[in-house]
Amino acid sequence: MTTTGTPAHNWAGNITFGAERVHRPASLDELRRAVAGARRVRALGTGHSFNRIADTDGDQVLVDGLPRRVEVDADAGTVTVGAGLRYAEVAAELHAAGFALANLASLPHISVAGSVATGTHGSGDGQQGLASAVAALELVGPEGDLVRLGRDTDPARFPGAVVGLGALGVVTALTLDIEPAFEVAQWVHTDVPLDAVSSAFDAVTGAAYSVSTFTDWHSGLGTVWLKRRVDRDGAADTGDDWLGGTPARGQWHPIPGMPADFCTRQEGVPGPWHERLPHFRPEFTPSKGAELQSELFVPRAAAPAAFAALRGVGDVLAPVLQVSEVRTVAADELWLSPAQGRDSVGFHFTWVRDPAAVTPVLAAVEDLLLPLGARPHWGKLTTAAPGEIAARFARMDDFRALARELDPAGCFRNAHLDALLG
Repeated sequence: MTTTGTPAHNWAGNITFGAERVHRPASLDELRRAVAGARRVRALGTGHSFNRIADTDGDQVLVDGLPRRVEVDADAGTVTVGAGLRYAEVAAELHAAGFALANLASLPHISVAGSVATGTHGSGDGQQGLASAVAALELVGPEGDLVRLGRDTDPARFPGAVVGLGALGVVTALTLDIEPAFEVAQWVHTDVPLDAVSSAFDAVTGAAYSVSTFTDWHSGLGTVWLKRRVDRDGAADTGDDWLGGTPARGQWHPIPGMPADFCTRQEGVPGPWHERLPHFRPEFTPSKGAELQSELFVPRAAAPAAFAALRGVGDVLAPVLQVSEVRTVAADELWLSPAQGRDSVGFHFTWVRDPAAVTPVLAAVEDLLLPLGARPHWGKLTTAAPGEIAARFARMDDFRALARELDPAGCFRNAHLDALLG
């Protein structure tokens, strides 16, 4: 096991973690000893969070050094994967075996466990967040004990454990639902009037298996990215004059000035699911981390009001916003999922990396969207108070009780979670 006192940084570089020690165990036994010997411990994945959810003043552990696991059970329709693996790694092996995950996030570079724990998602009217694919979790508890929670074996606690914020233990493996491999074709339409997107929102988001709308909220225009599942939607585009936009000619990148080669293949060329569902190719870093991110999930019925509110402050956003993305997420019943109990629309913001300039603008955005019932993304920036965030989740008290049951001494807590959970 490698142990250092060198502080780690998150992907964006806006957070320097305060861990006394950073461990990278090479075996499950080493991980168990590290956890059992720690006063407080937090797991760190790929660091693609923008707040202090993974921070600690105790020990930090990385699980990407654990033995590699990608174990397909074709009869059960599942794959069990090591928690530290990135989605790109899992997807490539899964596809080679003839299988697929139903959904992927825009970045395939992120770890499976970190994505699940924070409620990360892809897009699609019929697609739930990534955590909904989890059928079982394996984790190390506060005494170095081994715990397994399954959808079928522990139905009372399992919905609370999946989006667990790292508060229940160090996840070492996850079992995910899989299906036969499929192909996807992508089309991009630029200069689509936002009025058309808002007024025909159901038609827009239902036009493909996965749909994203990118905008600056200032120009009144957006770019709609359609990912059509060939076996269900066909590969054909929606037409040259769809919603008044223009089909993109050549590759397109959501952030102006960034190389379009970083993005997965567009122009309607069909390809394997794992090479089309993400926005970005795993062999490239889509940016240098010179950004901050926030995201707010509003009930689907509130989407038109959110569009109108954000268009009204487009000039305020313009100086600090790189791009904003709108995606839909189907409802689920995971206690701390941002889409728990309701179909949701995620309003994502990629900001310049200037916290002092971004914070007041983010506060203004949240003043508009929080009254619409918005829930902030667990791994991104928010100005909302912890108590206000907690109150937006109907099962938060149940989650607090589960955390006390599995971690009575608060070994897996940090200041961030102390404020949230009390």
